[in-house]
Amino acid sequence: MHRLLNLMVPVAALTLWLLPPAQAQDTATWPNKPVTFVVGFPPGTATDSVARVLADRFTIRLGQSFVIDNKPGQGGSVGAAAAAKAKPDGYTWLVSATAPMSINPYVYPRLTYDPLKDFAPVGIHTWLPYAIVVNANTPIQTYQDLKSATAADPGKMTFASIGNGTTSHLIMMLLQQRTGMKLTHVPYKGSSQAQTDLIGGQVDLTFDTVVSLMPHIKSGKLRPLAVSTLKRSPQLPDVPTLHELGVSNFEVGAWLGLLAPAGTPKPLIDKLNQELNLALDDETVRSKLMGMGSEILKSTPDEFSAFIRKENERWSKLVRETGARID
Repeated sequence: MHRLLNLMVPVAALTLWLLPPAQAQDTATWPNKPVTFVVGFPPGTATDSVARVLADRFTIRLGQSFVIDNKPGQGGSVGAAAAAKAKPDGYTWLVSATAPMSINPYVYPRLTYDPLKDFAPVGIHTWLPYAIVVNANTPIQTYQDLKSATAADPGKMTFASIGNGTTSHLIMMLLQQRTGMKLTHVPYKGSSQAQTDLIGGQVDLTFDTVVSLMPHIKSGKLRPLAVSTLKRSPQLPDVPTLHELGVSNFEVGAWLGLLAPAGTPKPLIDKLNQELNLALDDETVRSKLMGMGSEILKSTPDEFSAFIRKENERWSKLVRETGARID
């Protein structure tokens, strides 16, 4: 997490006075109709929850409705593909995540977009720690209990992910690779379905974002065993990290960011970046995001672009090492 934060610095102020008069005028009048945030995941997922907090803030501040358009499928790639084809006029933006931007290009053989060419990054805004959870009624009380159970009968226990090739899928694959545990993968189409079946006893565990898991952890339906970051989550201070539990230097999570279709005018990119970072400084927004279990990051558009390229290098290496592939 510290390495990620070191990549982010506060955004510089928008300098409209440097723009040609026509561009400055267009930027000053935007938005003059409703704006769409495309989200490639179902309602109830972390990406959707964070996007709604930001959309509400922008609606109040900018005087036009910012609406969420959920387009789930292919681990977020259906939404990304739709946003990539949208008119680059500042009225369609993409709230996206690690998987569609930095993982899916290496596990899906036929995507219809290029994450490095078809988008103009606006800014990163969220870091999402992950947690391993089990049904609260299971006899598994600790991570060590989980290891013992999988060792006693390799492959018998099942883990739910929010879809093939998603971050939750690959993080668990990485954990199995690092520890020798063997579990059977059961992919779902989102966090809500996966967690419902986990609570119902149809699957044994899941590795999902703290944001999406917190309601069920607070209600006592799910029991957290470990978190994926080097430092304990402020929302789960009593839950140990995998690093503490012997999986050395295990630090994996997901980022969320705001992007535009390639070709969107730079003045609009800069304006929304400014608004995004102002939102992230707002105490009400910060309280909502951090209360859900997320952490806040900030960047300029150029920094976010460089960050996405580094993430592609990182995750492509992991995909090669784990052999993940989705036909």
